[in-house]
Amino acid sequence: MPPDIRLVVADLAGTTIDFGSSAPAGVFVDLFARRGVPITTAEARGPMGTAKRDHIATLASLPRIAAVWAAVHGAACTEADVDRLYAEFIPLQLESLTSFDELIPGTLAAVARLRGAGIAVAVTTGYDAAMMAVVLDAARRQGFVPDAAVCAADVAAGRPAPWMIYRAMERTGIWPPTAVVAVGDTIADIEAARNAGVWAVGVAATGNMLGMSRHEYDALDPGRRAHLVAAAAEAMLAAGAHAVIDGIGDLPALLARLGEAP
Repeated sequence: MPPDIRLVVADLAGTTIDFGSSAPAGVFVDLFARRGVPITTAEARGPMGTAKRDHIATLASLPRIAAVWAAVHGAACTEADVDRLYAEFIPLQLESLTSFDELIPGTLAAVARLRGAGIAVAVTTGYDAAMMAVVLDAARRQGFVPDAAVCAADVAAGRPAPWMIYRAMERTGIWPPTAVVAVGDTIADIEAARNAGVWAVGVAATGNMLGMSRHEYDALDPGRRAHLVAAAAEAMLAAGAHAVIDGIGDLPALLARLGEAP
């Protein structure tokens, strides 16, 4: 491991737990459908990684969705509408979390290797405190307890702002940013890492970029799977990722290779 890396800040859904980041995506689709505004899963996944109220506001502002909303409701979606949508979203999301609470394969082994090398592991999430508590409880039952956990409600703004990463650094007492690696499965994760001045590592296969359950991913034709993962990696590199891995299980080996580089 590179001797100067002392903290990994990992995202939750799609990076360490919930293969495919399925819990939030389905709820956003359901939420808008309840208001007579159908959205696609691809649209729902677009702002993934941001705070959930911000996510809803971004979806509502997309030209196609905004036009359908105005046609159905007779007026544009307002901030008050977004507040109501978010209030409705919270219990739906809380209910869905226990259906998508398995650790992503490789998480426990990666955390053990990182800690064995003296690297702390914190987590951040766009979930609120109550949602994060449910996810962390599921992770704990499976053997993963992070050294610090930060949600969007803990800071002034969620991703792509850097504040959750900085709060994780504060809670673990680790700095400077060059001693920190942030790993996540969304473009917002990459943007937040770059805004924080830390190393940005993207996750291409297990989370939002592909948006597939483990069963769907495993069932892909190998050539098709390789093509999709490569396209996801290219998008994350274009967004500023310093490196991209398939899943968090590959992170220790990546850091080891970087540490051996001249």
